[in-house]
Amino acid sequence: MDTVVLLRAVPDPVEELELDDTGTDLDRDFLGFVLNEFDDHALEEALLLKEDAGGTVTVVALGTADEVDQMLHTAVAKGADAAVKLGDDLGALDAHAQAELFSAALADRSPDLVLCGVQASDELDGQVAMLVAAKLELPHVSVVVATAPAAEGLTVTKEYWAGITADFDVSLPAVLGIQAARQAPRYVAVSRIRQAQEAGLLEEADAEPAGPSSGVRVVGLRIPDVGDGAEMLPADEEEAADRIVELLRAAGVGGPS
Repeated sequence: MDTVVLLRAVPDPVEELELDDTGTDLDRDFLGFVLNEFDDHALEEALLLKEDAGGTVTVVALGTADEVDQMLHTAVAKGADAAVKLGDDLGALDAHAQAELFSAALADRSPDLVLCGVQASDELDGQVAMLVAAKLELPHVSVVVATAPAAEGLTVTKEYWAGITADFDVSLPAVLGIQAARQAPRYVAVSRIRQAQEAGLLEEADAEPAGPSSGVRVVGLRIPDVGDGAEMLPADEEEAADRIVELLRAAGVGGPS
């Protein structure tokens, strides 16, 4: 099974986020980027499938940040067979533009399976996987939490609300939006990442972020207001219960005292 995993760089949430002068985007000049958490799970699921059924794993990332090379080398160190970087310094792209670039890169590769994180922390609609599927005219299942090789394709577990899950028999080729891999993404030593860098497996392909957009325009962002903070309840259970009742009544919840 030949699997392609789509990777995206997102702003590092541990850093202090600041708005740019327009007030409609983050100030990206001094912002660090990391691999999107859901895409990391997609990579892990691809590696697990490779271990289960053989085949190859190719990772493809958009060149939207300086950290993309590191992301791709890390994926190779984890077990990916090839890595492709699309474009360079593409800047911020919405889901529709990302899907256009990914699907154009995949058009001539004909993979058996395409995995993508179900969403990214910096996008509005979580549509990349299904848009890629639509553009490639392939079946798609989203919010996937497990996969398993089957006689004629894959058995895919999709999660619904309230923890409800359902299994689907999926014919290949297909596109899956991964919410969680069957296990936590694996750790890889720095020494192996350096070996991947020295191996020179990173392929670069031209990509231009022209064309479609979601049509959604951000008119303003703001940093959330800082409140007074949390109130710590007393350790004594009765005192804590009395204080909770007092707070609820002050908020207009419940009947008269």
